[in-house]
Amino acid sequence: MGLDPATRAVHAGERRVSGAPSAPAIHLAATYLSAGDPAELPYAYGRHGNPTWEALEAALGELEEATALVFASGQAASFALVAALTEERPRVLFPHDGYYGTRALARMLERRGVEPAVVDLTDLGAVERELARGAAAIWAETPTNPFLRVQDLGALARLARRAGARLVVDNTTATSALQRPLELGADATVTSLTKAAAGHADVVLGSISTRDAALLERLRAWRTHAGGIAGPVEAWIALRGLRTLPLRIGRQSETALALAQRLERDPRARRVHYPGLAGACLELARAQMPRGFGPLLSFEVEGGAAAAEAVVRGSRLIRPGTSFGGVESSWERRARWKGEDAPEGLIRLSVGIEDGADLARDLDMALAALG
Repeated sequence: MGLDPATRAVHAGERRVSGAPSAPAIHLAATYLSAGDPAELPYAYGRHGNPTWEALEAALGELEEATALVFASGQAASFALVAALTEERPRVLFPHDGYYGTRALARMLERRGVEPAVVDLTDLGAVERELARGAAAIWAETPTNPFLRVQDLGALARLARRAGARLVVDNTTATSALQRPLELGADATVTSLTKAAAGHADVVLGSISTRDAALLERLRAWRTHAGGIAGPVEAWIALRGLRTLPLRIGRQSETALALAQRLERDPRARRVHYPGLAGACLELARAQMPRGFGPLLSFEVEGGAAAAEAVVRGSRLIRPGTSFGGVESSWERRARWKGEDAPEGLIRLSVGIEDGADLARDLDMALAALG
């Protein structure tokens, strides 16, 4: 029928037979009735597979027209992907300004033979020079967290192919509802479902999507043997959230753009970071994210840490706290986390689904703390 991926995601995993439940079951089994060769059975042991995972994986796969695997967290997914990619060549190019948890993981894996190289992925010349030194993969993240910089995925994919390397994209900020990196040449995407994909700040999960069958099997083996498996209850919760992802993130993107434009005009805020604002990356962002720019923005205030903390504590609607992508707006002074390279006065704001005018008034009230 030529259905939109968002429509297919709503119906993925359904059993369209008389009497079938409208929601998938939660399968809590650790073991399954089995005899004979386990390879010939759909399920034999809980670490190898679970029907509840498969319903979520089917929906995730529909959104990217690929095959998805779910993991215990975004970090567990990232670990499996780095491990699978570096089995033959140990070097991976990481963005210089991406999620600090990815950089921390890379540093830990460096002690186990992985060779992380940090590079500005918007500088294609620098990327090409680093690839010439040999690399298994480019690990892109766009828009980046917390600076919302946009990387040219098509150009990075072409550079990776010429060098015999892979392109991986952390798609957590945009999600597959707004950006489809596999269509732009990526070999795999990794997503923290904890954020906007599940969307209700009530579950910790991650996923990887790919169209490469050989890579998929290596990832499945890493999930099974390293044990980074998803709980069935968590998978069910994430699937329920994923069904409404396009609706939620569409509204969040619209409000986030309006608030970013408002902050850009406000003298109390400076250096507003959002892909939808006029600037060098706007046309690229429009091309890669045609349905919206996502729920996440950041801005800086004068006065450093103390001023930013006063703003964060001054709101009544926007909740102080970490993570992003939930239905409730939240924000934090990002540099409060050890290891984060953000300026002391940078506030990262995750826009929820509240009324945009209410959020604008709340933001104004919080900024009044600056005088």
